Amino acid sequence: MKLLTVLFFSFFLYQNTLAQHHHHDHGHDHYKGLHHWEIPSRDPDRIILNFNGDPATSRAVTWRTDSTVTNAYAQLAVATVNSKFTDKAKQLEAVTEPFNLGQYKGNASLTVHYHSVVFTELNPDTQYVYRVGDGKAHWSEWIQFRTAKTEYSATQFVYFGDAQNDVLEHWSRVIRKAYQTAPNAAFVIHAGDLINQAHRDYEWAEWYKAGGFIHRQWTAIPVVGNHEFRGMTKGAPKRLSIQWRPQFTLPVEKELSKELHETVYTVDYQDIRIIVLNSTDKLEEQVEYVENQLKDCTAKWKIITCHHSIFAPAKGRNFQFGRDKWKPILDKYNVDLVLNGHDHTYARGHVPIRTTKNKKNEDLQTVYVTSVSGPKQYKLDTEQMKNYKVDGYELDASGEQTQFYQVITIEDNTLKYVAYTVLGEKYDEMEISKDFKTGKKKLVNAQ
Repeated sequence: MKLLTVLFFSFFLYQNTLAQHHHHDHGHDHYKGLHHWEIPSRDPDRIILNFNGDPATSRAVTWRTDSTVTNAYAQLAVATVNSKFTDKAKQLEAVTEPFNLGQYKGNASLTVHYHSVVFTELNPDTQYVYRVGDGKAHWSEWIQFRTAKTEYSATQFVYFGDAQNDVLEHWSRVIRKAYQTAPNAAFVIHAGDLINQAHRDYEWAEWYKAGGFIHRQWTAIPVVGNHEFRGMTKGAPKRLSIQWRPQFTLPVEKELSKELHETVYTVDYQDIRIIVLNSTDKLEEQVEYVENQLKDCTAKWKIITCHHSIFAPAKGRNFQFGRDKWKPILDKYNVDLVLNGHDHTYARGHVPIRTTKNKKNEDLQTVYVTSVSGPKQYKLDTEQMKNYKVDGYELDASGEQTQFYQVITIEDNTLKYVAYTVLGEKYDEMEISKDFKTGKKKLVNAQ
């Protein structure tokens, strides 16, 4: 009898401890049905680097924890050949933002904390090491990145069309293959539709797991796509993904209306100007923004990225506004490259400079690319592509039913572009050679 009492008492204690533990975990029931990699904890997850300020002297990092971490920190040091840099690491307090996942009914009813730090006053062309955590026992690993040079010099970056669907299952191998191909890429452009259902946290969890440590060391330039917009309930007006602003720390262009903040911004990287546009919302307002970003621009290369394809290659797609309102400005200021997604097919074409007498001119104006990195694939519409001749567009290469990633290398007076399939095989390539004095460009097709 005594033994039974002891056993019962022990079981009671055990149950009590468990109950307290569950209570401490903020309603463990909220985690029901979640994969372990979706569940927030005191350990930092969803760590990502973004540009915010001059890429030569600053970088932003954002991460997530559960709501018990109310004070979070980032530590930063110049990287060394051994671990002694830890003695010199400086600690910066993060801005912490509570975020209620449950405001979207498709998510678990959870509050998480997003934390962000902008590293400033960094040295150009320097390898840094950083980590993020609660200042106590819960830290990430140390992660390396390199700041940009102040002057024009060789740069490489990666660009992805839509990841969008079954991201963990079918996009993981794409970003990983891209990392194997261009491990030292300075940054990566995600050209919209990173996920499928804007507010669904499970899909963002997939996106972060698919990229893993790559998101932590390649600096991301995320572009907003139409699938980053959705009503919170059926029939409700579309709104930007509730995770977008908390999970990225992007430049805020104060002259634009609030709705466009952190979805329209410009990055100047080593004399390359990258202008990110939001092709889903408030398009008219961005016409003036594009003009302002280009009119006094002295950058050696000018690149535009937006989600919707200016020259849509897929059946039934047409971004008329882009051709009518944005393209004339791109022509006027001799933009070099436009990177799009949305169409779930592949197309690379160019617009040559038109002479006054409309004679054939070999000089290049702009190269336009549409690509896809995820598993969702559409059909090409070759007839539709022919109709773009009125806009001066000439199709150079196309593809369908293929998952791609692109590596762009800029050095001296050439921009070299290569599209790879997910198998790591070259599918398409071209070079733009440019005379910086005159702005004249030639397209070198090296297929």
